[in-house]
Amino acid sequence: MMRVLLTAGPTYEPLDPVRFLGNRSTGKMGYALAEAFAATGAAVTLISGPTALPAPANPLITTLRVETAHQMYEAAAAAAPLADIWVFAAAVADYRPATVAAEKIKKAGDTLTLTLVKNVDIAATLGQTKRAEQFAVGFALETTNELAHAQDKLHRKNFDLVVLNSLRDAGAGFGHDTNKVTVLDRAGEVRSFELQAKTELARTLVALILTRFTAVYA
Repeated sequence: MMRVLLTAGPTYEPLDPVRFLGNRSTGKMGYALAEAFAATGAAVTLISGPTALPAPANPLITTLRVETAHQMYEAAAAAAPLADIWVFAAAVADYRPATVAAEKIKKAGDTLTLTLVKNVDIAATLGQTKRAEQFAVGFALETTNELAHAQDKLHRKNFDLVVLNSLRDAGAGFGHDTNKVTVLDRAGEVRSFELQAKTELARTLVALILTRFTAVYA
C-alpha cells in the first residue's frame, strides 16, 4: 500500500494565552489532497494545523492535529521515514515569538515591539533525510518573482515537484474553494492548471504525482 505524509493548514505561534501569530490558510487544499490520495487506495497521514475543517471520515486517512510549527515538524519527522510520498501543503509560520507571555499582554503605550525567531523549515530539514526511493512535493505561495522563488524552493528543499500559487490570481490561494496553480519539476518542465475547484484540482495533482512517482521509482 502506498503511504503518504501530508501537511495542511496554518500553524499558530502563541504570543500569550489569548493571541497568536498565524496566517489565512484554511487547509482546504491539503484536505482535498488527502481525500484524493485515499481515493486511490493510499494510506494518508494528514498532519493538520488549526482549521475549522472536520477530520476526513475516510478510514485510510489518519489525522493528527497540531498547532505550532515545532509540533508539526515533530509529527512529520515521525511519519516521514515510513512514507513513500511527502506532500508539504501546510502554510507554516516562518517565525515565532522569542518568548511567550504567561499572562495576557496588557495594552501600554502606543507601540509594542516583538522579537521573532526563525522556526524550523520542516520541508528543507526533512529533505536532507529523503531517501532515493521517496518522492517529495512542496507548495509555494508567492506574490513576486513567482517562478524564480518556486525554482529555488524546488532545489533548496530537495523537492521532486513544486506546486506554485500566486496571490495575484483571483480565486486562488487562501480562503477560496478554487485554486489555480503551476507545477514545476526538477527537469525544468512547467505545467499550468487553470482555475478550478480545489477538490477537482486535488484529483489532478494526485494523478500527476503518482504518475511521476511510478515513472521514477517503480
